[in-house]
Amino acid sequence: MELIFVRHAEPAWVSGGQSNLDPPLTALGQVQARLTASAFRQRETPSEILVSPRVRARETAAPIAEALALAPCEVPFFEEIRLPDWSNTPADEVSRTLREARARPMDTWWDGLPGGESFRDFHERITGGLRALLAGRGARRVSDERHAVWEFEDREQRLLFVGHGGSNAVALTFLLDLQPVPWEWERFVSQHASITVVRSRRIATGHIFALRSFSAVDHLPLDMRST
Repeated sequence: MELIFVRHAEPAWVSGGQSNLDPPLTALGQVQARLTASAFRQRETPSEILVSPRVRARETAAPIAEALALAPCEVPFFEEIRLPDWSNTPADEVSRTLREARARPMDTWWDGLPGGESFRDFHERITGGLRALLAGRGARRVSDERHAVWEFEDREQRLLFVGHGGSNAVALTFLLDLQPVPWEWERFVSQHASITVVRSRRIATGHIFALRSFSAVDHLPLDMRST
């Protein structure tokens, strides 16, 4: 089984000096999305395209789905960690709040930002949703006290997810059987419109997921890359 994770293209976080919590893509982001779609024409076609409901993810997925002649399926559990309601808040105020949040003691990061989703809930949402989605496609995670392996009914499936820096990072932590931390997006820093691939490998009596490539952006010219 192969799982492909695309991070959304560049979003317009600021409009008229105000923050936008569910932004569309910038002009650059739209080009990045089209170039990503072109890159997928050169790859084996996935069996499904699964997309976060956020606008930036849907706008990134649209040209990919068109290029592959697949209908994208929205998966609500895969949206990014939910931030406080900063709608119409001056962008410089939001930036200051985020800078201050990075200086908090590590243990408090599990609580998330005041008024937003806790990282505990975010991690459970992503991993629980992913586990259920894969189980529905015949992939079951079997754990003992130390290790997690997978059993598959159909190893030939190829699923394409279009998500976010955080949701993709939490999914990688889960699939690679790593210890969760409340700064997953700092451990797996991916660029806009980047492509990450994990693939199953047989080991002992089951299978694991192995990281095959991370945050690949060779389909984007150097002057069109962003984070």
